[in-house]
Amino acid sequence: MASFRLMMSKGWGAAALWLVVLLATAGADLLVISKPAYAQSAVIREIRVVGNRRVEQETVKSYLQIGPGDAYDAYLVDQSLKALFGTGLFADVSIDREGGVLVVTVVENPVVNRVAFEGNSDVDDDTLAAEVQMKGRSVFTKARVQADVQRILDVYQRQGLYAASVEPKLIQLENNRVDVVYEITEGPSTKVVSINFIGNKAFSDSQLRDVISTTENNFFSFLKNTDIYDPDRLNLDRELLRQFYLKNGYADVQVISAVADLDRGGSGFYLTFTVEEGPLYTFGTVQIESNVADVDGNTLVGSVSTSSGDVYDAAALEKSIEEMTLSVAEQGHAFVQVRPRVDRDPINRVINVTYVIEEGPHIYIERINVIGNLRTQDYVIRREIQIGEGDAYNKLLVNRAKKRLQALGFFKSVDMAVEQGSTADRVILTVTVIEDSTGEISFGGGYSTSEGVIFDVTLKERNLLGKGQFVQLKLSGSLERMQVDFSFTEPRFLDQNISAGFDAFHREQNLTQEAGYKSRKTGAGVRLGFPLTDELGLQTRYVFSREEVYDVKDDATLFVKQQEPLSYVSSVGYTLAYDTRNLANNPTRGVYLEIAQDLAGVGGDVNYIRTTAEGRGYYPLTDKVTLVARVVGGSIEGWNGDDVRINDLFYKGGETVRGFRRGGFGPRDLRTTDALGAQYYYAATAEARFPFPFIPEELGLSGAVFADAGTAFGATDAAKALDASGDLKLVDDASIRSSVGASLIWNSPVGPLRFDYAWVLTHEDYDELQAFRFGASTAF
Repeated sequence: MASFRLMMSKGWGAAALWLVVLLATAGADLLVISKPAYAQSAVIREIRVVGNRRVEQETVKSYLQIGPGDAYDAYLVDQSLKALFGTGLFADVSIDREGGVLVVTVVENPVVNRVAFEGNSDVDDDTLAAEVQMKGRSVFTKARVQADVQRILDVYQRQGLYAASVEPKLIQLENNRVDVVYEITEGPSTKVVSINFIGNKAFSDSQLRDVISTTENNFFSFLKNTDIYDPDRLNLDRELLRQFYLKNGYADVQVISAVADLDRGGSGFYLTFTVEEGPLYTFGTVQIESNVADVDGNTLVGSVSTSSGDVYDAAALEKSIEEMTLSVAEQGHAFVQVRPRVDRDPINRVINVTYVIEEGPHIYIERINVIGNLRTQDYVIRREIQIGEGDAYNKLLVNRAKKRLQALGFFKSVDMAVEQGSTADRVILTVTVIEDSTGEISFGGGYSTSEGVIFDVTLKERNLLGKGQFVQLKLSGSLERMQVDFSFTEPRFLDQNISAGFDAFHREQNLTQEAGYKSRKTGAGVRLGFPLTDELGLQTRYVFSREEVYDVKDDATLFVKQQEPLSYVSSVGYTLAYDTRNLANNPTRGVYLEIAQDLAGVGGDVNYIRTTAEGRGYYPLTDKVTLVARVVGGSIEGWNGDDVRINDLFYKGGETVRGFRRGGFGPRDLRTTDALGAQYYYAATAEARFPFPFIPEELGLSGAVFADAGTAFGATDAAKALDASGDLKLVDDASIRSSVGASLIWNSPVGPLRFDYAWVLTHEDYDELQAFRFGASTAF
């Protein structure tokens, strides 16, 4: 109090000074007293774990970032919480401090007793179980369940079921165990309902649909999976389109986009490809320039497949490079590379090409790895690569190997990666494949004016047991015909570029209306095929068959009644084919030539030699109109004193010259009107095909106008003898039968159908006519 009075008496300045001194002294005393107590409570003396039943305490403590003796740190506690949650062992974790004790409270995640799937029918349990990470005896976590839900949805989307949904359910069990049940609602299948193209002028939508691997959904889509939207397949289709245009003269082509739009209802995808074709180019000058002293470019002219004036073909360009590279390598120059120097003239629309031969880097293949082939045997892939460990590395040959693997049709994708080897001049080649389905079942049906109701069922496997072998069983028939065929092919017989196979068949045909009899043929054969070039192939064969003529009509011609009812035929033959068509189906450019001969009499009791030939050419008159020309011919003659049997002769009609019935022209017995069959025939066809101008191309309808001409003649000696004796009235001449007409062609879901209406221009009085013809379209 005295101090206060002194402070007041001496003024406010002294009082303030006195107050500061008192507070400072008191504060110092407080700090001295409180510091030891604070330090003692901030140090962790013990860690206590609460709530653990399955996980050991030491395991929990091992994830903590703070321990006994450490000062309490909120940051380290937070890191400890994150570490414990990150283990996936706990559903909840909390860390509290009780004085010097750090209390860690955990709630353990349950253990999965089993994983089950409900509501799935399109995808089996084994497939889904292999995809999910949650397994029996594993620890349950919400994050893992959510990841599994997405994996299941991915599986369904690959199956085209984009409307599928998955809801996980937990069934609590004793001892902190749970059953995890994924309840699946599959929903309707989401298929590709429409494929459209924008910017295409040179080729129609239907032609481009034949190029790509994806197909539109139709009535028979359950037999295949190519109508399911697949992003990988969409990328493949973009490349297929680009390669197709490059092969057909459009060097500037760009596939700008490939878009898949799902409709609002989720019922289907609409694919749209946008292309920019550019102009059509032809080859200009083609030259060879060698920068390697020991290589003469003139010796490589025969390896060049590109010629001045031909339509530009990128595939022919690449083939020329491959052939030249191989030819130079065979001369002892393993590291020589051939590089095309392309000079494009957009004004004159020509491309000048100079093949430059130069020395490449000296690099060897140290090792070849093949991965991803779960089903296809390793040797099936390696034999297509055609280069091995220790060989000179050549990028062109590696690219060629990739194309050969893609051409097998066994894989969705093929990737060939090159990595550095153990030394600077060594590389490791890794071949990665993603396998595709190779089995197929298909069937079709329809109606033909010549055969009535027709049907076709085919089972096919292109990679039998992963060995690259082809097997097919086909059943086809109609009211007039029944046929069963089984075939097996080994594409690389004795590990050589030779195909080998065998066939077995049974065929029955009713020719009662045409010739007064029925025939039956059962047999088997073996064959060998040799690819001479990329366009030229040779196939040889041997066939043995048992053949019958039966159910001969009472009023049939005597020529039929005199035929041997049972014969055994043993024959050898070959087929030589040359094919440069741009498309196997619905081609617009190129030629197809074929000649076949069979010699019967190598054993058996029938002797003949049969020759048939066919040539087809395709030329685009405009972007939409294609001119097709076709010539066919054949002959059959007996030898060793034998005449030709009736069921070996040619019966020609509307399939050769439209406007005539089957077997409608050729040698005939006027007394019975039965066709007797011809030993010779030839015919020619000219046809212009075009799309209808105001009908959407997606309907698959097109038209054609045609002109046919041909003949069949040459009765056998036996028929001539019967005519001379008066037992039949033979008519046989080589006069030309001809017709003109129009056609409607429909690429229907069951296959191509064709409607022909023909006006016969020239015929003989005894010929049998048929103006309208309807049935399965014959591609030519």
